Amino acid sequence: MIAVTASMPRRLPSSISPSILKYRFDIRMKITVSELIVRYMERLGIEYIFGMPGAHILPVYDSLYDSSIHTILAKHEQGASFMAGGYNRASGKISACIATAGPGATNLVTGVANAYADKQPLLIITGETSTHIFGKGGLQESSGEGGSIDQTSLFKGITRYNKIVERTDYLAQVLNQATKTLLSPNPGPVLLSFPFNIQLETVDSEILDLIKTDRRGQPVYGESSAISELAELIIASQHPVIIAGYGCLQSDAQQVVTQLSELRAIPVATSLKGKGVISEDSALALGSLGVTSSGCAYRYIVDKADLVILLGAGFNERTSYLWDKSLTGNRKVVQIDNDYSQLEKVFAADIAINDDIREALIGVVSKIGDRPIDQQQREQVQRTIADLKNTTNSDYALFHSGFSLIETFFLRLAEHFPRDIEVFDDNIIFAQNFFNVSSENRYHPNSGISSLGHAIPAAIGARFSNTKPTFAILGDGGFQMCCMEIMTAVNYDIPLNVVIFNNETMGLIRKNQHQHYRQRYISSDFSNPDYKLLAQSFGINHMRITTESDIDALFNDCDLTNATNLIELLIDKDTFPNYSSKR
Repeated sequence: MIAVTASMPRRLPSSISPSILKYRFDIRMKITVSELIVRYMERLGIEYIFGMPGAHILPVYDSLYDSSIHTILAKHEQGASFMAGGYNRASGKISACIATAGPGATNLVTGVANAYADKQPLLIITGETSTHIFGKGGLQESSGEGGSIDQTSLFKGITRYNKIVERTDYLAQVLNQATKTLLSPNPGPVLLSFPFNIQLETVDSEILDLIKTDRRGQPVYGESSAISELAELIIASQHPVIIAGYGCLQSDAQQVVTQLSELRAIPVATSLKGKGVISEDSALALGSLGVTSSGCAYRYIVDKADLVILLGAGFNERTSYLWDKSLTGNRKVVQIDNDYSQLEKVFAADIAINDDIREALIGVVSKIGDRPIDQQQREQVQRTIADLKNTTNSDYALFHSGFSLIETFFLRLAEHFPRDIEVFDDNIIFAQNFFNVSSENRYHPNSGISSLGHAIPAAIGARFSNTKPTFAILGDGGFQMCCMEIMTAVNYDIPLNVVIFNNETMGLIRKNQHQHYRQRYISSDFSNPDYKLLAQSFGINHMRITTESDIDALFNDCDLTNATNLIELLIDKDTFPNYSSKR
């Protein structure tokens, strides 16, 4: 649309007749706000948007019709927000979801909260009733006026920035603030809600030129003296250990962490989210550190370490064994994190470095230079780790019996796919102990707020970003919270392997009731559908695993790369891991 303004100039050149110049043309393109939103998302590099349409957001959907952005129709808005989170996990790109006003927006909450906890750059677009009916009791209104739902307050605690855009004169400022948040070193969800009438208004397309959608250059921290001090600490220490967290994966620091580990024979433990920073079949890998792990990493740190180097690890409740002081007390502690707020959040550090982990470690390796550890010391460290892994002390045994099928499944998974798979896992404890993640695979535990029903939609979202074989692993309780999203995978011809641990109970709840509530089981057991028939109704493959030969058949005969499969693995509801999670 071209805006045409009728006006006469105050003075005309003598060569121009007033009868010829009737109009002055203003060559500014006018577009609707809904089209502006779509063009803005295109400039952010958004390729897919996950969601469900509704009347109050249809103008944006209509503008998406001619866009390069692919719309993915989920079965529920919670599934859409989980898909967007999974897409970001796999791609590292800004992800997006979309919903209508009222229940459309409220259904997004759990997925948005999960993205907030994981610091994911998630753009959420929602609709709203028209501004002229705010406070009048409009259908699905969530403006906060007249007793209606207050969407801004609802999302305040789970977004880094959110705004109901009630006018167009500050659109550039709003979109610039949204972009700044999404592209920051420590991003989070951004929610922009547009009333129906605002979506239909026209604005100058040049607004887009006022929005800076290029990623800003990262700050230079200049921690050279601290880097030198850390290098000298490593050389001087007898038993240093690295605790590598998710920040190492975000920084793409796997290679340099491995390089430092091998240079000085430094054992590496990871947080749950950090599995795969170093290949877990390495002789220097201690495995995952945390209350639901084997205890190998814990014992090495407590019994041997004189220097602990935390790299992008939040040291949360699970990783730190409820902030056990034995892990950091009586030894030197160094912390490197690109998020300043994480430094010394729960413990005092001898050296705290606010820097990109990869760049900082490159500096450390450079300063250590040609001073590697001698071969005798290297072999002693490796023997110590091997002895710890082979220890059969019952005090640390998490799985006495009853989980051999699950253990075999994960061992075969690692063997069959040594690289280039994506695994989304809601059950955590089994993979934490049985799945050796290589540095060429990606393991995505259900961290964030640990919400059940996450694995399937998150894995679907990830599969839109690449063609890697993808697994969603979850219990039968969590499966029934999200199983209809399998049809989203079917609708878009997305290959996916869904692995259900079937014990007809909410396993963690039943374990707690067994351990702490005198076996007074309540609201934990349930009946399952016939999963073979359910798979048939979805039009996908089904495999039931009851023996180890079934696992052989799964990996030898089934297409786990290009097909959609529902894999059911049976376990005993009265067999529990040996750890306590009483609250």
